[in-house]
Amino acid sequence: MRAPRGSALVAAAFAAVVALAAPAPARAGLFDDDEARRAILDLRKQLEQSNEQARVRQSEQMTQMSAQIDQLKRSLLDLNGSIEAQRADNAKMRGQMEQLARDVAELQRKQTDLQQGVDERIRKVEPQKVTVDEKEFSVDPEEKRSYDDALAGFRRGEFDRAATGFGGLLKRFPNSGYRQSALFWLGNAQYARRDYKEAIATFRSLVASAPESPRAPEAMLAIANCQAELKDIKAARKTIDDLLKAYPKSEAAQAGRERLAALR
Repeated sequence: MRAPRGSALVAAAFAAVVALAAPAPARAGLFDDDEARRAILDLRKQLEQSNEQARVRQSEQMTQMSAQIDQLKRSLLDLNGSIEAQRADNAKMRGQMEQLARDVAELQRKQTDLQQGVDERIRKVEPQKVTVDEKEFSVDPEEKRSYDDALAGFRRGEFDRAATGFGGLLKRFPNSGYRQSALFWLGNAQYARRDYKEAIATFRSLVASAPESPRAPEAMLAIANCQAELKDIKAARKTIDDLLKAYPKSEAAQAGRERLAALR
């Protein structure tokens, strides 16, 4: 390594002083005391100048380094500020996206509710296809509801309610596809209430208007049962004879034969 310039000057000055002070007869005439002092002062001055220059350079380097550190601090502060701003923007964006997702979900829910409402209204007015007693036909939703309610009442044993329901259906929808079935169940509800004469009229209306109905043989057998309940055995036997002639292969006819034997 190279020694600092100031140290070299000090060493040189020390060497010169030693040389001047050493007894050397050959050099005694070359230098006197004044010259030695001047040399020492010159060297000291050079040393001080060198030290001053070193201090100045060191101060400049420190100042420059301090400025660089300050600049680095400012850059770090700016970077931290940018990062925080970006975080805030990201948080705001996430909040907006979450709100947008909630808005979309709410819109979808309302749309679903609206569609369900529309579908429900359509179902309430749109004719529906049904199959009753081997017959397919279209009915009004209200017409179907009336029939289903009346039949449910009959199956629960609520015969008054069933009779009222079927009677109301036949009046409100006289040409309903349910007419044959409604007459059959109305007659059965009247029979269950022991309104035998009304039941006979209802069953006869069914047989007269729809002799091809699969319910017609059962209706004739029900008429015979009502007549038997009214103690009109002669009429009951005739009705069963008519049943056997009109529908000889029906299940009602088989039951009628057994009933006829009991009426003898």
